[in-house]
Amino acid sequence: MLNEVLKHASVAWAMIHVVFLFIMLFRPRYSKKMSILMAGTGMGILMVLNFAGLALLGFETMGKLFLLTCTVPSFLFLYILSKDRKFRFLLTFCLADTTSFWVMVVTNLLDYYVGGGKSVLLFISRLLAFPLLEYFAYRYLRKPYLELQDEVKRGWGIFAGTTMLYYLLLGIVSQYPTNIVNRPDDVLVCVLILVLMFFTYGTMFYALYRQQQLHRKQQSELRLQEQKNLLEAKLENQQSIRRMKHDMKGYTVMLSGLLAAGKTEEALDYLEQVKTKMDSLLGQFCANPYINGIFAHYAQKFQELGAECKTDVLIGGEDLPYMALCQILSNGLENAYYALKELDGQEREVLVQMRYKKEYLTIRIQNSCQKDLLVEKGTIPASKKPGPDHGFGLITIREAANELGGDMMCYAKEGRFVLEVMVRMSEWGKLEKRYEGCQSEQ
Repeated sequence: MLNEVLKHASVAWAMIHVVFLFIMLFRPRYSKKMSILMAGTGMGILMVLNFAGLALLGFETMGKLFLLTCTVPSFLFLYILSKDRKFRFLLTFCLADTTSFWVMVVTNLLDYYVGGGKSVLLFISRLLAFPLLEYFAYRYLRKPYLELQDEVKRGWGIFAGTTMLYYLLLGIVSQYPTNIVNRPDDVLVCVLILVLMFFTYGTMFYALYRQQQLHRKQQSELRLQEQKNLLEAKLENQQSIRRMKHDMKGYTVMLSGLLAAGKTEEALDYLEQVKTKMDSLLGQFCANPYINGIFAHYAQKFQELGAECKTDVLIGGEDLPYMALCQILSNGLENAYYALKELDGQEREVLVQMRYKKEYLTIRIQNSCQKDLLVEKGTIPASKKPGPDHGFGLITIREAANELGGDMMCYAKEGRFVLEVMVRMSEWGKLEKRYEGCQSEQ
């Protein structure tokens, strides 16, 4: 009787902590309070039903049906609670499930071969193992894993498939055709799978960690390049101001000579020419000095190409998230610059528009491109530029737009490439605080 009570209690303890482990690793769709309430209610009902099945059918039969009676329903229910979809959710679910399953199989073998199958060691080992597992997950795994979900965009499918395969392997080896403790010939195979799973998961997390480090390195390099562009733009502005100061003496002498000779009309005409030249040297596109610096920098580059550059910038001197916007503009204009370099001089055209539309700031960069280039809406074309440092521009624009609560779309047809970005103004303050935090850490 005590044997059965301890066995049932250990199963209940394990099922509760499977849910706890999943909640530590997943990103909820709803509020924290609502997610905990829904998870507790839904999984509580599922546990009651499974315990009723254990009481009626026994451990042997329910062990074989556990995939259908517990795993599949919990997968569907937790999928509703999770913010993540596709392979990210599958990996999180299978990771929590297989790790807990691994502990259950190990403790089951220990109880049979060390504890004599009396369920005392089974209960005590699970009573200690699951809190320790959750402490390790919360202390060392939770924060980097959540950061991985935010930063790593690819590679989730292979890892999710690996965890799902291990779930099937553990389920089959430990339960079919009977419990593993009743099949001594298969114990060695089961132990090897348990050891292999341990090392595979370690390799998997190391690979994800390396991918995260690579992503951060690429983002740091992009930010450094954008800061370099800003500094170059400021330097060009300062050089333009120095040239104007130097030329001002000559302008003054010329105007004095015209006025002294009584040639007022010629003096006014000359003054208008000087004003036009000053405006072109200043390169004043908008009131924000950082964004204006980006425009001035690329206007000079387009001018060197002989490209026709038009701007329609309807933003003032208000407080703007200039770091993210400079990131978007510099990457978009850099792509336009390289596209125009591939064309003949008379075909090089670029149009940049920035304006407000309700609660959004919209950015539209339209430039000439190769006539055979076709890009569908919603897709990102592969970079044709050689080297590992290319191919991140549009991806970076999309990430910056998403951080500002907006989105990015690009398409190309009939020799015109169009990049459209919308950012939500209400998200500006949050992102600027994040950038300030990153800069203080550096």
